[in-house]
Amino acid sequence: MNTVAQEPPASDRRPLRFVAFGIAVIIGISGLSARLFYLQVSQGVQYAQIATQNRTVQQAIPSTRGLIFDRNGRALVQNEPSFAVKIRPVDLLLSQRDAVVARLADLLRMDPADINASIDENPGSRFDLVRIAQDVPRDVADIIAEETLALPGVEVDVETQRQYLDGTLMSQILGYTGAIDAAGLAKLKDQGYLSDDLLGKAGVESTYEAQLRGTYGLETVERDASGRKLQVLETNKQPVAGDSLQLTIDTHEQQLALKALTWAMKTARLKSGVMIVVNPQTGEVLAMVSVPTYDSNKFATGISQKDFQKYAKDPNQPMLNHAINEQYPPGSTYKLVTGLGALSDGRITPTTVIGSHPYILIGATRFWDWNRAGFGPLNIRSGFAHSSDTFFYQVAQRLGITRLAFWAHQFGFGAPTGIDLPGEAAGIVPSDNWKQNTFGQPMFEGETVQAGIGQGYDVATPLQVLNAYCTVANGGRLLKPQVVRQVIGPDGNVVRPFKPILIRKLPTSTSNLVVMREAARQVVTSHHTYNLVELPIPVAGKTGTAQFGVKDAQGRLPFHEWFVAFVSKSGNFARPDSQLAVIGFAENANTVGNVATEMVKYYLQLHFKLKVDKRLPYLLRKGNFYGN
Repeated sequence: MNTVAQEPPASDRRPLRFVAFGIAVIIGISGLSARLFYLQVSQGVQYAQIATQNRTVQQAIPSTRGLIFDRNGRALVQNEPSFAVKIRPVDLLLSQRDAVVARLADLLRMDPADINASIDENPGSRFDLVRIAQDVPRDVADIIAEETLALPGVEVDVETQRQYLDGTLMSQILGYTGAIDAAGLAKLKDQGYLSDDLLGKAGVESTYEAQLRGTYGLETVERDASGRKLQVLETNKQPVAGDSLQLTIDTHEQQLALKALTWAMKTARLKSGVMIVVNPQTGEVLAMVSVPTYDSNKFATGISQKDFQKYAKDPNQPMLNHAINEQYPPGSTYKLVTGLGALSDGRITPTTVIGSHPYILIGATRFWDWNRAGFGPLNIRSGFAHSSDTFFYQVAQRLGITRLAFWAHQFGFGAPTGIDLPGEAAGIVPSDNWKQNTFGQPMFEGETVQAGIGQGYDVATPLQVLNAYCTVANGGRLLKPQVVRQVIGPDGNVVRPFKPILIRKLPTSTSNLVVMREAARQVVTSHHTYNLVELPIPVAGKTGTAQFGVKDAQGRLPFHEWFVAFVSKSGNFARPDSQLAVIGFAENANTVGNVATEMVKYYLQLHFKLKVDKRLPYLLRKGNFYGN
């Protein structure tokens, strides 16, 4: 009989399973406890430091930008606290972008295209903040700050914004601040610039960026999981405020110059003009007006694409300072170079008489005088006074193109003056070498005589022309024009005091300079400038009519108009004591008389508070009587 083994009942196996499960639980809990003890006790300090580092970061503390004052201490800019809206692209998912941009555009009343352009043109990485809007109203800033879930990656920041107190009056001199671009960031990143920084973009804001900016500080801040700042944990380095600037510009003189220029432009229906006022003894620019211009505040608050394109597409180029950034044929103002050069080289003397004819003949070409009847025999004083073209054609022939170019360079033509403003044009002084390098041929005699009267290839800026006359007015010292008088530290002490900067002394005699000053006075006393001599102040100067462009149906060229003047302090032009020189320039003027002379005349009346009005508005009507 076979015996079959029987399994123990289920109730007999349960205690064994319970014991095994209990042992496993005990082992698991013991392992976890040991691991937690290791992490919290043995490695707790290290991991606490890592966790802290994950929620804290060091960031820059912007410094306070230096201020700008005029020569009398009048504030021209101020720093205003302002709300700015920024986006960190890495936190803005592509699927959410359209909705976020649309909401911001609605709140900020902006074009969505402007917001998208700001994001796409981010100069830094996707982890860096991008400025979307500046000067945001507080109520709008509060709404955006509260909608954190609906606006991922968006932050509201408080920053300092520039406010330019005189609107457009000083825009071409002050410039403006704007957001740094990719090229600027690549160049300046090693100097501590950040992707959302503001920096000087034009004018003295640009030239003196390093001084105005100051030194950034450093702080340790705590951030939440989304990257928003919760609190400042520590200030590691205090920021140092930037230096301030005191300009040579006198706000009152700037206003007078603008008033005179605006009157002349309106009366003559001009689109563009310039007026500059300088102290010839020091090179200090007292006023510099270029019309049309732009509004610095539009850029400081973040200019829209629409407004920027309006400026950019304007054919009269309001973004350019026409006093220094543009160059034009100087016309008869350039006869100063020809005359002084010939005197200095002994090609003529103060008493040399040259016949002024209706024209001179070179080959088969007639080179006409502006006065088709000619003036007869003239010396340098009377030739300059009447501005005879044929007189100076012959002087230029005697001098030759090489020496004419030499004397032009001595006066500072063909090179920037060095004024402390950006983008200055150099101008052109034609010579055999210049033309050979440019066109592969030497200068022709006809081109040389044209150069002698500031036509042909000659071009210069209004500031270059004025500076040349300042050099004669002050006794032969070519000075560097300056628009910043002093740099002042944040403690109020002068960091860089003003001093005139001598470029060179003209290699000529005192007597030759006296002759040219007296010749410039004779321009006025001969009534070449109509009734300017009737002003109760001693004025000398020179007119200029510079042809350019394409002939009209009658074969006549359009023309610019110039007048540059200086006032003798003593009334004796043998003395180099002038402390005021001014130039007026009318672009594409085409008036019966010289509109630049009328604008300078009006400025002098305003400056000296003369109780006479010698303006002749009828000379400002349109009409081209200068021939071809």
